[in-house]
Amino acid sequence: MSVGFVMLVHTALDRAAAVARHWAAQDCPVVIHVDRRVPRAEMRAFRAGLGDLANIRFCGRYRCEWGTWSIVAAAIAGTEMALEEFPEIDHVYLASGSCLPLRPVDELRAYLAERPRTDFIESVIAEEVDWIVGGLGKERFSLRFPFAWKRHRRLFDRYVRLQRRLGVRRRVPEGIAPHLGSQWWCLTRRTLTTILNDPRREIYERYFRRVWIPDESYFQTLVRRHATEIESRSLTLSKFDFQGKPHIFYDDHLQLLRRSDCFVARKVWPQANRLYDTFLGADAGAANRAEPNPGKIDRLFSKAVERRTRGRAGLYMQSRFPREGWENGRTCAPYSVFEGFAELFQDFEDWLGRSVGARVHGHLFDPERAQFAGGVPVYNGGLSDSAAIRDYDPKAFLTNLIWNTRGERQCWQFGPADNQQISWFMAADPNAQISVITGAWAVPLFHSRQSFVDLRKRAAQLQRIEAAHLQILRSPHTRARVRIWTMADFVQNPMEPLQILIDEIAPRAQRRLTEAPRLADLAGFGQFLQNLKNQGMKPHLMGDFLVGDELQALPARPRKPYLVQ
Repeated sequence: MSVGFVMLVHTALDRAAAVARHWAAQDCPVVIHVDRRVPRAEMRAFRAGLGDLANIRFCGRYRCEWGTWSIVAAAIAGTEMALEEFPEIDHVYLASGSCLPLRPVDELRAYLAERPRTDFIESVIAEEVDWIVGGLGKERFSLRFPFAWKRHRRLFDRYVRLQRRLGVRRRVPEGIAPHLGSQWWCLTRRTLTTILNDPRREIYERYFRRVWIPDESYFQTLVRRHATEIESRSLTLSKFDFQGKPHIFYDDHLQLLRRSDCFVARKVWPQANRLYDTFLGADAGAANRAEPNPGKIDRLFSKAVERRTRGRAGLYMQSRFPREGWENGRTCAPYSVFEGFAELFQDFEDWLGRSVGARVHGHLFDPERAQFAGGVPVYNGGLSDSAAIRDYDPKAFLTNLIWNTRGERQCWQFGPADNQQISWFMAADPNAQISVITGAWAVPLFHSRQSFVDLRKRAAQLQRIEAAHLQILRSPHTRARVRIWTMADFVQNPMEPLQILIDEIAPRAQRRLTEAPRLADLAGFGQFLQNLKNQGMKPHLMGDFLVGDELQALPARPRKPYLVQ
């Protein structure tokens, strides 16, 4: 049993020459097609370098364009020469100049000798293929494609649209049904001879000349007409990414390629010296009778595709950002945002830090500076407290903060006086826990000594901003866990909602609160709201505070109950 190789070469001629010499030196005839676009000087040097090998031939050259008939024409030219020049070969193996043999030729000969009538070619019915990525499916057989997609993209697209508008439908020649599959095959002499001598060959070729990417369908279709025994798989390891582009193998893929047990791998990086030295060396490997099984490494490729397309949750590349909706989670860990709590309670940040053991910041999006915990100017990951740097990209600021503090719950304050650009981002983030006491921003105004006219204008501005923010939080597109209380409802019984929030942040603690933060002095707050109304503003986010209500701060530690006997 003898096997011959047909190589389609267009670049990295030195590597193609090394592979061709490897096969020819082991009594395998090789026919090489060199793309017509390769300069003549390079072509002459390439031929001269292999001139000492009597079983290497060069067939007629075609200018190969991706997705066009020219690639099939090159494969046919090489196959015809191989069958004519080397009558001893029983199988023809189609490979490219970037292919690399993974197992000794003797193992391939033995494998084919056990299956002398079997054709190895991936061939599946076109109507049932669901793995076409970024291209046409059935239309590649029903429309005409006279223009190269890469070189004449506009003409290609316009002609496709025109044919769709006119309802063009090409008729498939009688006797064949379109099939698709990998370009790299290993076919028997008998099958190739019957395909090339088919009396209807001219009709089939005329049809496939205008099919898109015919190198994935011509032999795959005709082999179904002439072969007697087909294994619908390739002996060449060829993997594709989510965009339909071939994976390139590098030096660090050495063990992975060995594990595949395939005979040939495509596509190998020309500078992968370690791979070429290993697999083309004299001690290429011990005898291996294993069945080629690229499925053994599919899991690794699946993980690589997932990592490339989804990445890690909350991690963004510094070089570019993914398209909207492509990110794998906006942030990498849960965090808590408190709105109105620091204004309503005098020592809320310290109390929360003691209660849950989390990192509690001030207003990270304050107009003046990012108020990191402890008042530090630079935080984890080199985050600066500069408002200008933060506001250049608030989303990146937030995601960097969460990523650089993984393992530690982050909590911070937010309010209508802060930069609102981040509102939608937090609202749409499932990791966000947002707790709001509406109208609490009025407490600092109540305690300020500004003129009442200025207070009224500021209160009206903050109320408009918070009302817009609440609309976002109540949107059906919100994915954050949101809890909203009016200030009036919250101060009536603050311990119950505080207990709920603590349990959500630290669910494992499972302890009842024995200490509450100190409530700000609200004596006269109802009259303050009435004065705002009297001046023409309508404060409605605080809830119902009656004039004359005397709300005092809660005691720092409630009394313990006792029994009277």
